[in-house]
Amino acid sequence: MDNDVTTTTAHLYRNARIFTSDRRTWAESLVVVGDRLAYVGDEATATRVAGPDALVHDLDGSTVLPGFVDGHAHVVGTGEAASQVDLWGANTVEEIQRRIRTWARENPDAPRVLATGWKHGDIPGGVPDRGMLDAVVADRPVYAQAYDFHSIWLNSAALTEVGIDCATASPPGGTVHRDETGAATGLVDETAMHHLVWPVLDGFTSDSDRDEALAVALAAYAESGVVGSTEMALNEDDYAAMRRADAAGQLTTRIGAFWRVQPTGDEARNLAQVERVVELATHRTTPFLRVTGIKVMVDGTVDGCTASLGKPYANGTNADPIWSLAELAPVVAAADAAGLQVAMHAIGDEATRVAIGAVEHAVALNGPKERRHRIEHLEVVDPADIGRLAALGITASMQPVHADPAIQENWRRVLGDERVERGFPWPEMTDAGATLVLGTDSPTSPHAPLPNMFIAATRRSALDPSLPANLAHYALPLADAIVHATRDAAWASRSEHLHGRLAEGLYADFIVLDRDIFARPLEELLDTRVLRTVVGGRAVHHTQPEVTR
Repeated sequence: MDNDVTTTTAHLYRNARIFTSDRRTWAESLVVVGDRLAYVGDEATATRVAGPDALVHDLDGSTVLPGFVDGHAHVVGTGEAASQVDLWGANTVEEIQRRIRTWARENPDAPRVLATGWKHGDIPGGVPDRGMLDAVVADRPVYAQAYDFHSIWLNSAALTEVGIDCATASPPGGTVHRDETGAATGLVDETAMHHLVWPVLDGFTSDSDRDEALAVALAAYAESGVVGSTEMALNEDDYAAMRRADAAGQLTTRIGAFWRVQPTGDEARNLAQVERVVELATHRTTPFLRVTGIKVMVDGTVDGCTASLGKPYANGTNADPIWSLAELAPVVAAADAAGLQVAMHAIGDEATRVAIGAVEHAVALNGPKERRHRIEHLEVVDPADIGRLAALGITASMQPVHADPAIQENWRRVLGDERVERGFPWPEMTDAGATLVLGTDSPTSPHAPLPNMFIAATRRSALDPSLPANLAHYALPLADAIVHATRDAAWASRSEHLHGRLAEGLYADFIVLDRDIFARPLEELLDTRVLRTVVGGRAVHHTQPEVTR
């Protein structure tokens, strides 16, 4: 990190095209004093504000943006995934097997094989089997996380390690899949994965492992221009890692976190989890780390046929919500009364109705107050419910990367009807008056924000740009997409007083790009590099030494 920023030295950044994400959209120069922005506007005024002793950074006509704020992510998980077998783009069982076999041979001393990124559409029938993994690695456990992190695929050794056998019951809201004989196939999804598999894997992970994963994620964020992230499944261990990094001055991305609340079947135990989050939200807040609310999973995913829909999938099946309205409403009301935000994962239209109903209940019970509750994903949603969520002030938190045409084949196939023609309807949210927030949900998708903006602005694939657009009429203007991924994303996690815009008084969190993305073809977003990422006035990433005077 650069160490030339002090509380007395003014830094003048000039000769730039600055997109502010603020009411005055464009500026020429900005002035940083300490860790804050002192002025954003024309160069003549900026020069006077900075004074004759300012350190001048000539940006040579570069484009400057507010640093991106990922509206939905899993920060430590993003770092962990970087060290696992990468199954993104494998597309066939044979390629999945080849990658796992290769990794296992290259890492003979690893006690288990961890992989991530397979898609349900990669597997014939969408249902993986333990035997497919046993065929390539039988001598140690293999855990292959689906790309959406709603299903996990285990080989026989892994099933034994986590203790899943013929007597293991599936918890409410999840499934241990079984064959016709009753034996576990190796596919475990939703709450069954949360309760039966993840705790075992967490037990193999040390504090130093989590610290390293967090450091990897922070480095990736700095390189790609992410200055803030909205953690969407915080737990005790990951929070402790973030606290350690914050205390050591190592956090270079500001994190607004939502604590995962799990359904227990018992209202008192559910509400006790909310009370824990109230304690955390008031316990210790710093400019880099805040707990701002709770996260609940109302349903699963379309790809895994675990999203809860108003009418069945093409194969005639459906899924119940993980939280019923009767179970969820008291949790949302308690969080709302305590001043917490509530973020609700709802991909299917039926789950969306449950989420909206829970907020309606909280409003009726607690009365008028400032609220910033959110629904995450909203992939299949009824137009009438868009109006309802907008009227209640619910934020629509959505991820362009999930609409990438390269991963849409199975999504469209399992729905199989007119619902595919309204998938991921981002402009319908803003047209109804809702705040739209864009993120990535990494590591379920790549974390880099500029390719995410390409998908938002084109509905085309960042993974395979040759593919046709996915419902091109839902594309967003590039400037609007960037606002949704900066200003609106900060607002939606109550960090608008910190960053998200380039305006006087906010932290100096901004990025410098290698080209003018507003004047170049949108395809160039896929090749654009971040030359410099500045957080709190300090460069946490830069590609080359900078000439200053």
